[in-house]
Amino acid sequence: MKSVSTLRRHLLAASASALALCGMTGHALAQSKIPMRISTPAVPDDWHARMWTVFKDALDKSSPNQFDTQINLNAALFKQGTEAAAMARGNLELSTISAFDIAKLVPEFSIFTAGYVIRNPAHQQKVFNGPIGENLFKTVSEKMDVTVLSTAYLGTRQVNLREARPVKVPADLKGIKLRMPGTKEWLFLGEALGATATPLAFGEVYLGLKTGTIDGQDNPLPTVRAAKFYEVTKQLVLTSHLVDGVFIAISNKTWNALTPAQKQNVKAAAQAAAQYNNENRIKEEGQIIDFFKQQGLQVTTPDLDAFRKSVQDTYAKSDYAKVWPAGLLDRINHTR
Repeated sequence: MKSVSTLRRHLLAASASALALCGMTGHALAQSKIPMRISTPAVPDDWHARMWTVFKDALDKSSPNQFDTQINLNAALFKQGTEAAAMARGNLELSTISAFDIAKLVPEFSIFTAGYVIRNPAHQQKVFNGPIGENLFKTVSEKMDVTVLSTAYLGTRQVNLREARPVKVPADLKGIKLRMPGTKEWLFLGEALGATATPLAFGEVYLGLKTGTIDGQDNPLPTVRAAKFYEVTKQLVLTSHLVDGVFIAISNKTWNALTPAQKQNVKAAAQAAAQYNNENRIKEEGQIIDFFKQQGLQVTTPDLDAFRKSVQDTYAKSDYAKVWPAGLLDRINHTR
C-alpha cells in the first residue's frame, strides 16, 4: 500500500510539474510573439478598416504563433497625422500614411498630391509597384524611418455641380465657385481645374450648395453619397482629377528586427490587405454611379486629355514643380 501511495504521489508531482512547464512554455510563447500594433483613423465599416483584418488573418496563416497583431480603429491609439512620427520613434509598428504626410519630409513626393499625375487605380499600382515607387520608397525609408509595404487606393475625386452645364474642357468651369479644402495645395488644384477655388469647411458644404454660396464641390463618389450632396446638386462631372492613395507602412525598428522569411510574410499580408481594399473600393465606386443616376443627377465625362494637359502645364509653371526630380512626371505619364 505504501509503495502504491508513494507511486501515486510521484505521479501527481510529475503531472503538476508537467502542467507548470506547459504553462510556462505557453507564457513564454505569448511573450515571444512580435507585437504588431496597428493604428488607423478608419471607422469599422470602411474598407481601410476591414483590410487590416485581412492583414492579420494572412499573417497568422503564414506565420503561426509569431506575431501579436492588434488593430486599433477610429484613431484610438494615435491621432490621424501623427502615425508616421510614432513609427519613426518605434512607438507604433504599423499604419497607413498619405502622400501629404510623406511630402512633408520627402518634398519630391508632393508630385502625387498634384492633379492628373495618377490616371486611375491600375496606373497607381503600376507606378508604385515599379521602379519609380521602389526608388522613392528607398528615400522614404531613409528620411522617415518607415518601410512602405503596399499601396491602398483611397478614392478618385470628381466635380459635383449645383446646376448642370456642359463641361468638356477646363475653360468650361470658368467662374464656377468650387469648394476645396482650405489649404494652399488644395486651392491651387481647384484653380488649375479652371474654377474659382473657394475654401469652405466640409460641414458647411451641404448648406453652401443649397443656398448657392458655392456652385460645386469635389470629393470621391462615396463621400458625395454619404454626405447627401446629391440632394442639392444636379450634375457629376467625372474629371477624375486626383486618384488618391495611402501607403501601408511599418516602423524600420520593427522591420529591421524581422527574419527574411518574416519580412516576406509581412509584406505579402500587406499586399493582400491592399488588394482587398482596392477591389472593394473600385467596385463600390462603379456601383455608386447608378445610384446617382437614380437620384436624377446628370453624369458626364469631359475631355480628360484636355484637363490633364491643362492642369499639368499649370503645375509645371508653379513653385510646386521645382522640387520634383527632372523627368519624373514624364516617367509617371509614360508608365503603362
